[in-house]
Amino acid sequence: MDFFSILTMLGGLALFLYGMHVLGEGLSRASGGRMEQILERLTSGRLRAVLLGAAVTAVIQSSSATTVMVVGFVNSGIMKLSSAIGIIMGANIGTTVTSWLLSLSGIENGNFWVQMLKPSSFSPILAIIGVMILLFSQKDSKRNMATIFVGFAVLMFGMDTMSGAVKPLADVPEFANLLLLFANPLLGIVAGAVLTAVLQSSSASVGILQALCATGAVSYGTAMPIILGQNIGTCVTALLSSVGTSKNARRAAIVHLYFNVIGTAAFMIVFYGLHKVIGFPFVDMAAEPFGIAIAHSAFNIFATALLLPFSELLEKLAYLTIQEDATEHAAVRYVEEDIRALDSRFMQNPAVAMEQCRKVTSHMADTAADACRRAARLLHNYSEEEADRVRQMEEDVDRYEDVLGTYLLRLSGRELAERDSRTLTLYLHSIGDLERISDHAVSIAMAYREMADKKMAFSNKAQEELTVFTKAVERILVLSMEVFVKEDGMLVYEVEALQSLVDRLAVEVRKRHIKRLRKGKCTIELGFLLSDIVTAYERIAAHCVHIAVRMVQVQEDSLEMHGYSEELKEKDRERIHLLYEGLVQEFLLP
Repeated sequence: MDFFSILTMLGGLALFLYGMHVLGEGLSRASGGRMEQILERLTSGRLRAVLLGAAVTAVIQSSSATTVMVVGFVNSGIMKLSSAIGIIMGANIGTTVTSWLLSLSGIENGNFWVQMLKPSSFSPILAIIGVMILLFSQKDSKRNMATIFVGFAVLMFGMDTMSGAVKPLADVPEFANLLLLFANPLLGIVAGAVLTAVLQSSSASVGILQALCATGAVSYGTAMPIILGQNIGTCVTALLSSVGTSKNARRAAIVHLYFNVIGTAAFMIVFYGLHKVIGFPFVDMAAEPFGIAIAHSAFNIFATALLLPFSELLEKLAYLTIQEDATEHAAVRYVEEDIRALDSRFMQNPAVAMEQCRKVTSHMADTAADACRRAARLLHNYSEEEADRVRQMEEDVDRYEDVLGTYLLRLSGRELAERDSRTLTLYLHSIGDLERISDHAVSIAMAYREMADKKMAFSNKAQEELTVFTKAVERILVLSMEVFVKEDGMLVYEVEALQSLVDRLAVEVRKRHIKRLRKGKCTIELGFLLSDIVTAYERIAAHCVHIAVRMVQVQEDSLEMHGYSEELKEKDRERIHLLYEGLVQEFLLP
């Protein structure tokens, strides 16, 4: 084997690894986060967890990616460790799909249609279709499918190139002697584990082993220990991803390692024990890609069937390895749990990261809106606890803004689907408005606190007017949050009409207060507090309109607030006016 043959082999390996990366990336983007959502919603059922883990891994073509996602879900508190164990087992089965696809390259038959089943025969067609779509289509769904086609074609071309380059090794005595070393099961396991740990993919290392089968020098006796080692080596990715995570997340990663180590030990005892008693004739036979795929699947199915009934013991073993401390069961505030959901591991899969952002941003919006509602209730039912709760919620919203803003900026540098990209832009421009809404809620609460401290109270008439005014603001708050969370632009007209109503009510409330002041029915100090409360409500309504209108702007690729708002009113003035007239009748001041 000369220098150029080695160069060809390394080039084939590079294409093989790159094709696997592109294929996995395309499959992940095409799933649009749906596979990850299925994993996330899993709550119970061992067998169901295994099947889902296998299915998701078969789709995204990476047990490492599935396991890393599971570690992230456990770390963020979304998934329990007991549910994660079944998914991890299923991921080991799902990853064998790649080896079955690669084994098709060994089909030998003169029939045209049988030959077309070989990946080397149909992958050029996929490459042509994929490249044409990438060149001439701008639609995300089609481009994702094209990426899958091209990735698969590059993967198979790399596989064929490797196989062709290593064939001459069959005549090299040194290569045969090297493989004899790996016939020792322990050395074979170590070799497989190291190779997979370096490549960070058991599918890739199994593919390389299948390519080496082209030499005819790899026996099943040599291949079996390497396959077992490859399953142990793939645990490195999850272990690395668990560094710096919660204890439960680290336990999920360690369960993956224990599953493969215990499964390997049990399989070796059974396999070599039976071989010693019965004697398997295929052990000394030259391995084929198809046989490698069978062995890969057989081990993972055996390990899962053996250990699934003892998943609780695996969980206890993980707890013994990473023990609890006194503080682990202390109550954790829901905001911190949400923030943990923004796990950096999800950055490797932008669709998952964006789904987490949707949930956390929705919770941020709910918190800001709830702070306003609690502040409004202080008018009739003031309590120090509720006023403190409003301030605490404002601090929570501040925390959301800091962490979400940073996470969204990092995510904006990743390749996102068009819808996710628009949503990300909306969130980046809106979280500031949500933070300001909570600030104004605190201003309202502090005004009522001052009144309580000084034992002051608004007149009955003023309280009735503020009640109507508050209900109008709460309506615009509810609608704008619905527009924001559901991205429903049809409600923006009512939001615009409500802002006009809030502006009108604010003017009327101030006028009536001045009249009472002139008649001596109110004090100047109460007047200042009333003005502060009304101003805070006006600003809350303004931020609500910003959020609602911006959602429509982002959908139409426009971020000019003033110009767009004027255009919207000009185009739909009649509709907004009719809505406004109806609201005026509904929110009449007493």
